[in-house]
Amino acid sequence: MRALKVDEYGIRIMVPKAITHLVMLDPVSNITANILKQEMLSLGGDAAVARGALTGETRKTGCLLIGNLAQFGRLSAKLKKQPFGLNPLSKEISAVLDNYSKNEYTFDCGKHRIKLSGRTAVMGIVNVTPDSFSGDGYLGRDPLEIADVISKMIDDGADMIDIGGESTRPGAAAVSAQEELARVIPVIRIATRRFKVPVSVDTRKPQVAKAALDNGAAIINDISGLRDPGMAKLAARYKAGVVIMHMKGEPRTMHLKASYVSIMDELIGYFCSNIGKALEAGIKRGNIVIDPGIGFAKTKEHNLEVLKRLSEMKIFGLPILVGTSRKSFIGKILNAEARDRISGTLASCVLAARSGAKILRVHDVKEAKQALSVFDSINNS
Repeated sequence: MRALKVDEYGIRIMVPKAITHLVMLDPVSNITANILKQEMLSLGGDAAVARGALTGETRKTGCLLIGNLAQFGRLSAKLKKQPFGLNPLSKEISAVLDNYSKNEYTFDCGKHRIKLSGRTAVMGIVNVTPDSFSGDGYLGRDPLEIADVISKMIDDGADMIDIGGESTRPGAAAVSAQEELARVIPVIRIATRRFKVPVSVDTRKPQVAKAALDNGAAIINDISGLRDPGMAKLAARYKAGVVIMHMKGEPRTMHLKASYVSIMDELIGYFCSNIGKALEAGIKRGNIVIDPGIGFAKTKEHNLEVLKRLSEMKIFGLPILVGTSRKSFIGKILNAEARDRISGTLASCVLAARSGAKILRVHDVKEAKQALSVFDSINNS
């Protein structure tokens, strides 16, 4: 439009007409659904509802709103004057659309503030375990040796380091808090004293998280999604960053729970609930990152669907972290062992970034950083 020398005022009016969205509402009353359909039709948009909502055979229906941003803006203004709970609904719709278009974030974690705008951040993985699925477990290595591994990751471009002491591969047995502490705390202590990047602890145990925070860690990466209420309270008290991940069951049994009616509906519901619990516990929105949990209680097909539809998670207005590095679904696609999945990992990382992921958790930092630098350059050009 600017190349055509269109007036700036005209551009501001016309651009929203060029951006179309589909907004899916959970079942609403037939009265609400019919008002929404009438209002959208009057604005030049539409709303898809169940046939029974029009004939009176059902009392509730899902509602798919179809329109451009200009139409949604006018819809919001009209709904504010309507009864039947349409005023708060209009605010929710506006908030979701604003969140979906958001592209600049900051991630607050302890004394650190990470800007996530214009580039995709990389989190380097350090597994202090004997049985990492990816073959990179550092258990038994001197903490100073592991610090050298971390140093190389940072030189290669890692923005943060994630240190874990309990394997979370499918079927993995749990380890005691004492064992997990013995594995991770010496490494975290050295890493936080030697390096300036934020250090994350990958744990679902509040006592391990507390010890890590006391030794300088700034992020809690909790695969159980703050299932233990003590974890959220701990994060709030320390003003730590938190990664809320989706998982069903425990690592030992999660492969038995990989069943969904609609995986994206379940993910959205899960994060609605768990983000709410985090906020109620005193965690600030700027300290929260969400992770769909690729490979956790999900089949290859589930993982592919989540990655394909990842942008739907942008409705929360929070940074999205994705960890696909060397995972088994890539191995099944490529018929490759863990150490031969780098190319597949990079492909998934770039596509995740394109769909809205702001942090990628990887083993191979140098390669991921290079791939994402090319993506970010193209995306920002």
